[in-house]
Formats: sequence, structure tokens, C-alpha cells
Amino acid sequence: MSVHCFTTHHFLPISLESAWDFFSSPKNLCKITPPEMNFVILTEDLPEKTYAGQVIQYKVSPLPLLRTRWVTEITHLEKNRFFVDEQRQGPYRIWHHQHHFKAVEGGVEMKDIVHYELPMGILGDLMNRLFIRQKIEKIFEFRTMALEKLFN
Repeated sequence: MSVHCFTTHHFLPISLESAWDFFSSPKNLCKITPPEMNFVILTEDLPEKTYAGQVIQYKVSPLPLLRTRWVTEITHLEKNRFFVDEQRQGPYRIWHHQHHFKAVEGGVEMKDIVHYELPMGILGDLMNRLFIRQKIEKIFEFRTMALEKLFN
């Protein structure tokens, strides 16, 4: 019953404002999610920009043959600096995802910090060691490649 942490960094050769414009639009999440996850936004009338308190509903396949509803809430947001999404319903016991943005020489450094816990106690920890951690890493590897195609 461990809370696991995954951290990754991305560099994009774009302005901080451009990075924020892209990432603060929930509709862009589809563009950087692996196709095999069958990611679909269910929330109707989704606003163009994310805001604190916003609840977004999705359907997603986190694992083959598993299709589930995922509900997240944007709990914290400071324009051009960071936002946090937390799972309210979905496959994890805990999902807390921080998105940080920082202007650096030649572009933007983005940092993702994900704290997560799986259900099922020790069995969940074993599943994390066997394949969940690798799945999360592959999702963010895909995201890096997608962002490079979009912005390089």
C-alpha cells in the first residue's frame, strides 16, 4: 500500500505563454495520449481553458481490455506556472498530477510529478513493480514524442 512517485522533465523550444496555452486547454490532452488508451473526453461544453475547481470526465483504457471512467478535478492552478489534477474516480486509489512550467533559455522546461497509489494493497504494489510503472513511463514517453512533433 505504497504511494509511488514518478517525475519527468520535458523541454520545448517555445515560449512560456505558448506552452501554457496548449496545456491549459483540456481538449489538447487527446493529442498527447497514446492511441491505445482510447482516450475520450465525456464532459460536454468543455471550456477552452482549465480553471481551479474544474471537473473533467473521460473514458480511458489504462490496460488492454479494461475500459473505465476517469474523473479528475483541477485542484490548483497558477497561470504560466503550474496546475494540479487529482483523480476523483478511476483506476487508481490516489492520482495527484502536478504540471510545472518554467521559462528557460531557448524555451520552456516542463516538469510532471505524479503521486499515485493502486488499489488492492500489496497486490497493487506488486502490479506496480510488474507493469503499471512501465505503463506510466510509456505514456510519458509517448507524450514527449508527441510534443516534439507538435512543437519542433
